Amino acid sequence: MTTPDSSALAQPFRLDDRHALVTGGASGIGEATVKEFVRAGAFVWVADINQGAAESLASSIPSARALHLDVTSPESIAAAVSRLDRLDILVNSAGVGHVGSIEATEPEDFDRLINVNVRAVYLVTRALMPLLLASQQNPDSKGATGAIVSIASVAGLVGIKQRFAYCTSKGAVIAMTRQLAVEYPKNLRVNAICPGTVETPFVEGYLEKFHSHNKEETRAELRARQPIGRLGQSHEIASMVRYLASDEAAFISGSIFTIDGGWTAA
Repeated sequence: MTTPDSSALAQPFRLDDRHALVTGGASGIGEATVKEFVRAGAFVWVADINQGAAESLASSIPSARALHLDVTSPESIAAAVSRLDRLDILVNSAGVGHVGSIEATEPEDFDRLINVNVRAVYLVTRALMPLLLASQQNPDSKGATGAIVSIASVAGLVGIKQRFAYCTSKGAVIAMTRQLAVEYPKNLRVNAICPGTVETPFVEGYLEKFHSHNKEETRAELRARQPIGRLGQSHEIASMVRYLASDEAAFISGSIFTIDGGWTAA
C-alpha cells in the first residue's frame, strides 16, 4: 500500500491543472464554488445567464473567465461549448424554485421547474460529455479525473410541504446522478450534493417573492427546521464540491451527500 507524500498531505483536495465549468456560477453556491476551485488551483469558467455578474466575478479573481450561458437554450449551450477546448469538472449549480402544492402548481410553473432544474442539467451535461470523457486521467490518481457534481436538494430526498414541483425536479437530478455514475463508471465520477436551506440570493429571492409580509418570521422557521439551528453557508457546500472533484474522492461515484444541519436525520 502506497502512502501519500508529505506535500500531498500538506495540501489536500488540490485541483491544479484542472479546467472546471460552474453553471449558475455568478451567485450563491455557484459563486462560492468558483472561488473555492480557484483557491484549489483550477481554471474556472463562470457560466451564468447574467453575463455582467459573471464578468465581475471572473475579473475579481485569478484563473477564471466569464461565459454567457442560458442553460435552457441548446443554442446558448452550443455557443458556450465552442469556446472550450478541454474540461475536467462540471458543476451543475443553476436552478430555480417554486412554492405550491400540486393543486396550486400551474402547468407553466411545473414546466419551468422541469426545464431549468432537470432538462437543463441534461442539455448541459450531454453537450459537455465529449470534453469530460476526453479528460486525461491523472497518473497519480486511482480514479477518473473527469468529474460531475450536481447541486440537488434535500427536497429530492424527503417530501416538503408546498414544494411539489421543486421536490419533483430535485428528485430527478438525484436519479440522473446515479444513472450517469453506472453508465460511465471508469470514465467519470458523478455525484450530487443535497443542501438544506442555505443563505443565498436564491433564498432571499424566495423570501421576497412569497413572504414579503412575514419575511423574518419565515426566516426563523427556515432556521428552526434544521436541527443545528441556522441556515447553511454557500462556502460549506462549495467545500464539499471541491472534495468531490479532487483525487482524494477517487473512490466516490454515484453518491448523494446531504449537507443540511441534521434536517434529514431528524
